[in-house]
Amino acid sequence: MLKQWQFYSFFLYAITVNAELIEHKEHIMNTDHASFTSTIFEKIEHKTRITPQEALELYTNVPIGTLGQLADKKRESISGNNIYYIKNIHIEPTNICQNKCKFCSYRHDENDKESYKLNKNQILHRISTAKDISEIHIVGGLHKDYNLEFYTDLFKTIRDQYPNIHRKGLTAEEIKYIAELADKSIKETLVELINSGLESMPGGGAEIFDAQIRPQICPDKLTGDEWLSIHKTAHELGISTNATILYGHIESIEHRIDHLNQLRELQDKTGGFNAFIPLKYKLAKNALGIEKETPLIDDLRMFAISRIFLDNIAHIKAYWPMLGFDNALLMLSFGANDMDGTIAQSTKIYSSTGNISEHGITTNKLIDAITERGKKPIERDSLYNHI
Repeated sequence: MLKQWQFYSFFLYAITVNAELIEHKEHIMNTDHASFTSTIFEKIEHKTRITPQEALELYTNVPIGTLGQLADKKRESISGNNIYYIKNIHIEPTNICQNKCKFCSYRHDENDKESYKLNKNQILHRISTAKDISEIHIVGGLHKDYNLEFYTDLFKTIRDQYPNIHRKGLTAEEIKYIAELADKSIKETLVELINSGLESMPGGGAEIFDAQIRPQICPDKLTGDEWLSIHKTAHELGISTNATILYGHIESIEHRIDHLNQLRELQDKTGGFNAFIPLKYKLAKNALGIEKETPLIDDLRMFAISRIFLDNIAHIKAYWPMLGFDNALLMLSFGANDMDGTIAQSTKIYSSTGNISEHGITTNKLIDAITERGKKPIERDSLYNHI
């Protein structure tokens, strides 16, 4: 019996061959299209930046097979045949949140039956049960009990007890909330957290930057400009971060390209982004009211464009708890070079969508799956140093 990823490999082969046939026909009928594709190949070959207008043309008009080839060529030019993974644990201290983002399946009110709050000792216990990890990843809901004092104490304790494990935590949204509770500036808040042991930040909360779309999906959340400003401040303080996009809801392709462009412009200034993670909107248990998720072929396009356009961000992560493990493997042929990690005690934020279990994945399964795709698995630390 074929494994699911093998079935998808045949699927990819079929659509690629079909795309090449279509492209050959278009080459005969439309020399302008062929000339455009050739120009993009040349830009990738010479490491020349594509424009937002070219990205839009690629996304909307170039066959998926050709787009995959372009993205794979770009990936190889950056990281060769290496596919990265990390041994890590994700911990969410609480699912109680004052924000009511319409796409969120994770948040609960204080008195909900499924709400929870972890104290410091419970968090430390979870860390103690995770074996052979190199990263602790901590994000959660906005709740007044999880303030600056709580997190500085938590990070100090983790640093003291696990000095060799990298401490990543707190989205820009959480940083803003914690700063407001403490009546401190963003910079003051980050400095205290860094001095307490915070070493890097995830990219959550970016969603979509567009000022018209954002209030429709997350009206309580910080603005796109605020997200960018907080990450800029973190970079200036020596903290590297990740970046994300939430795609497949009510945004347009133009909104996606604009989002990527704003990230690329900030990276030009700071160089502080480690990785970019396209996050797919999931239907389960939320109030956005969309009837269908964007199809797999759109996921492939989103990853490919991200890899081609973000020439100054080295790593594109296929985050398997969001995509599903087999679909994440597909993205390795469309520009992704990172599968995230084992994610011990897997994140409840994405298990709440109903698409994955609450358990992580074994290192052997990750290595075998990457190897079977013809790639080289590389264990990394949080800053992409080889282990």
